[in-house]
Amino acid sequence: MTATIIDGKLFAAGVRARVADHVARLKEESGITPGLACVLVGDNPASEIYVRNKGKQTVEAGMHSFQHKLPAETSQEQLLALIEQLNTDPSVNGILVQLPLPGHLDESLVINAIAPEKDVDGFHIQNVGRLATGQEAMVPCTPLGCLMMLRDLHGSLSGLNAVVVGRSNIVGKPMAQLLLRESCTVTIAHSRTKDLQAVCRQADILVAAVGRTKMITSDYVKEGATVIDVGINRIEKPDGKTGLVGDVDFESVSPRAGAITPVPGGVGPMTIACLLVNTLTAACRTHGLPEPKGLTV
Repeated sequence: MTATIIDGKLFAAGVRARVADHVARLKEESGITPGLACVLVGDNPASEIYVRNKGKQTVEAGMHSFQHKLPAETSQEQLLALIEQLNTDPSVNGILVQLPLPGHLDESLVINAIAPEKDVDGFHIQNVGRLATGQEAMVPCTPLGCLMMLRDLHGSLSGLNAVVVGRSNIVGKPMAQLLLRESCTVTIAHSRTKDLQAVCRQADILVAAVGRTKMITSDYVKEGATVIDVGINRIEKPDGKTGLVGDVDFESVSPRAGAITPVPGGVGPMTIACLLVNTLTAACRTHGLPEPKGLTV
């Protein structure tokens, strides 16, 4: 058996096209153009690339992109003042503060200073609580992207056994909440889980979000399971260049799985696509307009 490869790049392109169509209709029918503000503090090269890509895709979808690049020595007060300014700016529907922040800044304080309705990362404590209690929330982008691909593949997820390996606030916990909403039976596993292999082998859906290179081998995977690899680990290749690999050992797992996301080209492209979805959703909610069908929870 050979696994179906879930092409995240192609799927994300389709999501971005649907967002662009909805944005065009919003402009035409209501005169509204959604806006996303990205805040970058310091000179982290990887963060600069992410923010640049986010800005580019925002503009391509027909939205406004506002970029705020601040020096590394920016104070807590200065950053909070900028966030407050963006909170009250009606042209800004989504606010994203690129993480990690320089060490002297309090990430929790900064995230919770963002207006919950503009928190397109879904990290604000109010959105976390709303998601956990089944209320309308802004949902973190990576888990939302994983859910979209799973729904597309399976249709209904009701009754399936799902195991999420990893308990981070960014992926593991919200992924588990989303799968619970879909009526899956959900286990959150992690480095201290007893007999992790046996736990994972029960899964119809296995989500690897643990940040350890190729940790999930074929021994962890039930025959025919759907494997979603959220890991992005940079490794050095034999030729001295660097490459990206996931938390899943793709070569050993793909002959056993029913479907699998590759790294790169799987979950990664969906994260920015879902950032655009969340910005559009935030704009629709603010103005009391219908949200994009099939793109929200």
